[in-house]
Amino acid sequence: MTDPINNYWQLKLEAVKQRLEANTFDVYIADSAEKAKEIALSTIIPPLGAKSVSWGGSVSFVSTGLFHALKDNPDFEVMDTFDTSLPAEQKFELRRRSLMADLFITGTNAITEDGRLVNLDMIGNRVAAIMWGPKHVLLIVGRNKICGNIEDAMYRVKNYAAPVNCMKLDKKTPCAKKGFCHDCSSPDRICNYWTITEKSFQQGRIKIILVNEDLGF
Repeated sequence: MTDPINNYWQLKLEAVKQRLEANTFDVYIADSAEKAKEIALSTIIPPLGAKSVSWGGSVSFVSTGLFHALKDNPDFEVMDTFDTSLPAEQKFELRRRSLMADLFITGTNAITEDGRLVNLDMIGNRVAAIMWGPKHVLLIVGRNKICGNIEDAMYRVKNYAAPVNCMKLDKKTPCAKKGFCHDCSSPDRICNYWTITEKSFQQGRIKIILVNEDLGF
């Protein structure tokens, strides 16, 4: 076999795809971040008839180039919650409005091998939108987010994803200094809202692109 690592991940992604589909998610597999963008723009988004789009914090989403393809798209009312030029109150209101978007795009902190999504959020707008509000949700998920079970997923989030994200955002938290969770009470704490999404209600409302690359944190 010339490429056993790629073969391993193809098998792993196909197995996770089947379990997610059994849990009523719509699932696609992309060989790369660029291919994920192509699938989103050519296959997933057009049939939705979406007139408004927004997003929640996700390095994976930005890494695909999909954010840049959509943020100035005149075909949509774009609620850009990433716009750092906006004052805090306006950004807060935009996050509230984005809960009623036709399409909400983000990532997930972890995904279990039996097809569940595990997330931990600071403000709550990202996990709230995954659960309810937007008509359609699209998640971009790199292969590095796959975990064996819920316990593994929660450990990954608290002791890798959260510390790295705090480092990226220059948060003044113990995990940003030490590299692991201290269950802190810092004002900059980003670990406030846990969610476990077992199924997509209604069926297919949540669409997932599994990417055969490491993406995001």
